[in-house]
Amino acid sequence: MATFLYRTGRFAFRRRHFVVLIWVALLALAGVGAANAPAAGSSSFSVPGTESQKAFDLLDERFPGAGADGATARVVFKAPAGEKMTERANKKAVRKVVGELRQGAEVASVDDPYTAGAVSKDRTIAYARVAYDVPGMELRDSSREALETAAAHARDSGLTVEIGGDALQTAPETGATEVIGIAVAAVVLVITFGSLVSAGLPLVTALIGVGIGVSSITALASTLDLGSTTSILAMMIGLAVGIDYALFIVSRFRAELAEGRQGEEAAGRAVGTAGSAVVFAGLTVVIALVGLSVVDIPMLTKMGVAAAGTVVIAVLIALTLVPALIGFAGKRVRPANAAGLFRRRGGDARHHAHRVPRAERPNMGTRWARFVIRRPVAVLLLCVAALGAVAVPAGSIELGLGDDGSQPASTTQRRAYDLLSEGFGPGFNGPLVVVTDARGTDDPRGAVRDVAADLKGLDDVAAVTPATFNKAGDTAIITVVPASKPSSGETEELVGAIRAAGGGITDRTGAEVSVTGTTALNIDTSQKLTDAMLPYLALVVGLAFLLLIVVFRSVLVPLKAALGFLLSVMAALGAVVAVFQWGWLGSLLGVEQTGPIMSMMPIFLVGVVFGLAMDYEVFLVTRIREAHVHGERPGQAIVTGFRHSARVVTAAAVIMIAVFAGFIGSHEAMIKSIGFGLATAVFFDAFVVRMAIVPAVLALLGRRAWWLPSWLDRILPNVDVEGELLRPSDAADEVEASGPAAEPEPARA
Repeated sequence: MATFLYRTGRFAFRRRHFVVLIWVALLALAGVGAANAPAAGSSSFSVPGTESQKAFDLLDERFPGAGADGATARVVFKAPAGEKMTERANKKAVRKVVGELRQGAEVASVDDPYTAGAVSKDRTIAYARVAYDVPGMELRDSSREALETAAAHARDSGLTVEIGGDALQTAPETGATEVIGIAVAAVVLVITFGSLVSAGLPLVTALIGVGIGVSSITALASTLDLGSTTSILAMMIGLAVGIDYALFIVSRFRAELAEGRQGEEAAGRAVGTAGSAVVFAGLTVVIALVGLSVVDIPMLTKMGVAAAGTVVIAVLIALTLVPALIGFAGKRVRPANAAGLFRRRGGDARHHAHRVPRAERPNMGTRWARFVIRRPVAVLLLCVAALGAVAVPAGSIELGLGDDGSQPASTTQRRAYDLLSEGFGPGFNGPLVVVTDARGTDDPRGAVRDVAADLKGLDDVAAVTPATFNKAGDTAIITVVPASKPSSGETEELVGAIRAAGGGITDRTGAEVSVTGTTALNIDTSQKLTDAMLPYLALVVGLAFLLLIVVFRSVLVPLKAALGFLLSVMAALGAVVAVFQWGWLGSLLGVEQTGPIMSMMPIFLVGVVFGLAMDYEVFLVTRIREAHVHGERPGQAIVTGFRHSARVVTAAAVIMIAVFAGFIGSHEAMIKSIGFGLATAVFFDAFVVRMAIVPAVLALLGRRAWWLPSWLDRILPNVDVEGELLRPSDAADEVEASGPAAEPEPARA
């Protein structure tokens, strides 16, 4: 592989006009496609194989035209202190609002609270249910404005009015903090390279890659039913890996220049060595993201595949566009301490490069590696204990999917949620929809009566509404209002009790009973994600373990990499629980409402962080292995690897943390928690696991770290990540360097 990538790097450097033209054309094509693509609707959410999804599908089949996918809103009214909602003036104000809402172009129906029984027992709170013909994400702005205007009119009459439901749902937006993350990355790159041109290359290429990826997702969003969160995740991952991959290529190119090689040869060697690490690091990320399909939740699968696509683009750009742009930049990419290198010719330049001392004293990476090697046991125990302590909160994790109750207290959705809980009970915001399929029974209505009777006798049931039959009279809907709030353990137990009772009814009457609704769907989704965790870990970690055996030609190094990952991801989960569930430091991060952690967070964090963790493992350890393959002792190889890689890996980690942390400023709770979780995980993995635990373990293992059974060594392909096959060209490079062109070619018009 190193030889192929070496030739690719030289070709891209030499034919830079052609390579840049291709990438610019792809960016333009993706941009045109995104601009002309139809507006994407709301991404459908389904959980195949669950009872709640089967019941939902049955409702679509037996109750056609019921608008099950349409948006809904609840306009909640509260009377002024000392008054009732049944007083004449308040009734008039509410009915005026109902009349206004019925005029909406996308409105399917509006319930009058006084005829629909939507007034609380103490008559202080009432609500009007508004049903729309289209999903919430597809509602026109005019419909939302009409809803808010009608509510404002009721407020003018003295009523307290709040609005809940998914009619106010909008696509999550990126904020200014993402730009701050990119700015931090730019500062880190300038400090690392000491050159604006060198710092600008990773940023420019990463933005081009993200532009192509996100534009492609936008262009295909309507066709492939991609949600708005998909493009945000792709942007998050694409920026992080795009900058990092380009950073490693540029850094290795500058190192090759410092050795006295001319531009094209240096570009070829940079891509042949660091490029090999980029390829395998990218493969681990792709495996982790595509592996999310194991969960069998279409939305999660689409998010993973789309993000994996941006990673593939980032890898291809690092291998082709980066060396091409290096060719245009010419000598401006040179190392800061090698200005004299370009003022000399041929052999003099090489002689000068070897004659000038690299540094008066060992760099920070060298000093740190030597410190760890001297005290490997103490460093290892301290780091494992620290990560273990941070991971403790993960044992108390509570999973769930957000509803209006998880919104910040300042939002109208949250205030409407609280008013409904106050007036109708905490379970009113999460009703359970019990579907009875009585098509195979002799007495459908009798079977439904049995179901209703059994439901009323269950614990934690606040109310059971009369059954609603379809036109054929063989299927009925019964709404059950729990006595507990939707995210409580009692409500989850009630869902299980209804399903258990339904089994007995099926045995007696032949009618099939199933539970659906948002609350039941959330419970089933959380359970499915929990059940999928072990198979997902086995698949992703197993495939990556095999891949890393090929890369490092070792069994213990990949094993150490996987165990280190588990430490960092558990610590990250512990931090997420402490902040978003317990509320620790929540005010500093803008967390207004604590509650259960999003059900997708653990498996999503595992997938993404595993791929990113292996990035640093590959970049750092391949340089250590390269020194070991070239004959250095184990301890000295660790020092050499850190001398060349620690600064760059540190910069890459800071950049990735900055990019992910930028998303903490999002107003969307899911995006905020994902950004925090990823930033925290990268911090733990890069600075604790890879920079401390890895050298400590390698120092303790010594030569045993690179042990590989002889039979396995014979059958494994030799991918030559270290670029060993490129060494024979050194002689030719010496001759080439003695010629009249010992410096990178300047940019040509």
